Amino acid sequence: MKLDTHYNHLKVEKGRYEHWKKSGYFKSGDTSKPKFSVVIPPPNVTGVLHLGHAWDNTFQDIIARYKKAQGFDVLYLPGMDHAGIATQARIDGRLRERGLSRYDLGREKFLEEAWKWKEEYASTIRSQWAKLGLMLDYDHERFTLDKGLNDAVKHTFVELYNRGYLYLGERIINWDPVFQTALSNIEVIHKDVEGSFYYFKYKLEGSDFYLSVATTRPETMFADVALVINPRDERYTKYLGKNFVNPVNNELIPLIADDYVDLEFGTGVMKCTPAHDANDFKIGERHNLSRPICLNKDATLNERGLELAGLDRFDAREKLVAKMKELDLLIKVEKIVHNVGHSERSDAIIEPYLSKQWFLRMDHFAKKSIEGQKGDDPIRFFPKRFNKTYLNWMEIAEDWCVSRQIWWGHRIPAYYHKETGEIVVSVTPPKDLENYRQDEDVLDTWFSSALWPFSTLDWPNTDSELFKRYYPTDVMVTGYDIIFFWVSRMIFMGLELTNEKPFKDVVIHGLIRDEQGRKMSKSLGNGVDPIEVIAKYGVDSLRYFLAGASTPGQDARYSEARIQASVNYLNKIWNAARFLLLNLPEDFKPG
Repeated sequence: MKLDTHYNHLKVEKGRYEHWKKSGYFKSGDTSKPKFSVVIPPPNVTGVLHLGHAWDNTFQDIIARYKKAQGFDVLYLPGMDHAGIATQARIDGRLRERGLSRYDLGREKFLEEAWKWKEEYASTIRSQWAKLGLMLDYDHERFTLDKGLNDAVKHTFVELYNRGYLYLGERIINWDPVFQTALSNIEVIHKDVEGSFYYFKYKLEGSDFYLSVATTRPETMFADVALVINPRDERYTKYLGKNFVNPVNNELIPLIADDYVDLEFGTGVMKCTPAHDANDFKIGERHNLSRPICLNKDATLNERGLELAGLDRFDAREKLVAKMKELDLLIKVEKIVHNVGHSERSDAIIEPYLSKQWFLRMDHFAKKSIEGQKGDDPIRFFPKRFNKTYLNWMEIAEDWCVSRQIWWGHRIPAYYHKETGEIVVSVTPPKDLENYRQDEDVLDTWFSSALWPFSTLDWPNTDSELFKRYYPTDVMVTGYDIIFFWVSRMIFMGLELTNEKPFKDVVIHGLIRDEQGRKMSKSLGNGVDPIEVIAKYGVDSLRYFLAGASTPGQDARYSEARIQASVNYLNKIWNAARFLLLNLPEDFKPG
């Protein structure tokens, strides 16, 4: 056998993956061997795989191939995520190019468009997996919205509702006023922006004496219900229980005390707007305060805004400040730079907003998860330090808003009686469905993703051979940025619904950054397409770089020079093999 004088990745890789697949090298199911299972973190069907996916998948594939070489029956299960709002935003964009909106199509026709999108991008993702050389068993490929997983999601929702862990309630959520839906924290991008602290006079009832109160969001003053001081603040305690005049609407609001207020921050007096701020909401709960709302879902002022009703929040802010200045109720304006949440999809500034949503009670799940990790048989994190990260998250976990006001996703299996308002939560619709309306909302994408290690293995059918053989899975490989959003939720859902850990080990890696250490993004134009790298240098060069790109758990910096170094290393291996083959005797037979 003769090798070319130089390593040519195009020649070496041509037809190799197709040969592996046709030969059945990736198939699982050999029950004569011990099992090893790993499920791929499902990429979103929003587009193509990026370098972060390639890094993540390379680690999984190395582990899967190593276990197969050790003689294990390996199931490396592929799949994709429907990605809720992310995909819907992309489809909305495609419709806009045709001069349409999803409302022009209606829900049913829009979902037909969404499934077409899914098929288009699923095909692209599969071709990328092939180029990465992943040892995936395509016979078991799953999608978070396929029938089996949809059945699992409905079963889970009903089961958790019946156990008392799901409830319909009003709480503060992240609200996107453009897409008009609740968002998870991971869908909120925080940016430093220039803003202002506006100081206003809240006058004591029947007096010219006033308290100076600062806010960055004057438009929410229409929903103020109290002023708050720290109970130890001797400057103001004599005014506790007295009423002050809200300068924007002349309503009387009381001065109350709460330990949340920082004596050293600002004037020491804060306004309390329970419907428009998460911390104010908690204060309101402790003091039984009302929760009026002054903004519509599109971030315009409602009737509480008086003459400003109907104006966009920022236009209303400008006019309100001008009016307060005219009435000598504005003390000063301080320019600041502050951290403001923006929607990842619409880039609109997020409104903390009181909204009726479905929530999962987290106290039970947090307790169960923490006890499991502190018990005799915890899930092992690699590196170990991320176990503490996980526990810290669980110790501060708050109730999870699981409903979303979009169309692409798992529709909530809750039905409301048109006359009585009775709620029926069921896997199957009520028999007299004409008397009910189904909840219009869908579930947070992370809800179905939380079931991924076992819903992909036919759960809730625990008699399935697939489930019995391959669950629990052996390892989960993922990035540190989603330990709370995904890893923690897979763990507590697994413990609750299967009475087992969903995986034995969690291998955590960092994020891929550019050569300057910046996060890769479209806005910076510094993203790297792994398929372009493969076309130029070969998949082994990319995989070799990714395998040693950083110390465990740390971020990695991509550079073309390091890829070239990988190419050089591969050439050395190639030349060593070539030298060996050239010097073997002609009658050599491998043992």
